[in-house]
Amino acid sequence: MERGEAGSSPVAGEKAGEEEDDFGYRLFPDRKKPPQSFLVRSFFTFHNKCQLMLRMTLETNPYAQLLLEAMKQSGCTVFNDRHFSCENCDDCVSGGFDSATSQIVLCQNNIRQQSHMNRVVTHELIHAFDHCRAHVDWFKNVKHLACSEIRAANLSGDCTLMNEIARFKFGLKGHHQTCVRDRAIRSILAVRKVSKETAEKAVDEVFDACFNDLEPFGRIPHSRTDAKRAYRDFQNRDRYNANL
Repeated sequence: MERGEAGSSPVAGEKAGEEEDDFGYRLFPDRKKPPQSFLVRSFFTFHNKCQLMLRMTLETNPYAQLLLEAMKQSGCTVFNDRHFSCENCDDCVSGGFDSATSQIVLCQNNIRQQSHMNRVVTHELIHAFDHCRAHVDWFKNVKHLACSEIRAANLSGDCTLMNEIARFKFGLKGHHQTCVRDRAIRSILAVRKVSKETAEKAVDEVFDACFNDLEPFGRIPHSRTDAKRAYRDFQNRDRYNANL
């Protein structure tokens, strides 16, 4: 299970590393429960609001639209009812990508604003895109997980200036890279029972290559305007390739 944007992350120490790893499923308890009927779910305000915000993101957000188009062209079409699930989660997470089912989990009890939904969906769609285009060993290779977490933090808008200011984090040159590194490490620690040193080493060893892997955006989208340009460029690139 790959974790999305969260408020705070548990830090696993050496003792935790000796225990059997549940791959972060403890943070998503509804994954282990039988699915509820539509009628039952319809009575939960959180669920309805989550579904409405998700639909808004998929229909209007350029980050999500680009990723959906890129996945479709890679042979991995995303369907709302099949590949997204609004569920209750641990308070420290906002979303996750369940690679075992190719499903994005959206934490309906923790996502309250549309802007937050936009970031979480984008973050998890980057994991889904990586899952689609590459043979990612999510469960056994921490470097693979680190790479996707770096890309998700770098390209989803998690580390935009406004988001960092909202977290009371300020920096000058290189702050974006610092934010990406820190958030990737925190995400690994949330879903893997490894030491902080192991997570840091994995991130540092793949950081340069994965930070500079900008597919499918072609640039780091620091704002919605950047994402719109990237989406337009992606569409134009596809039209050009179709005429070759």
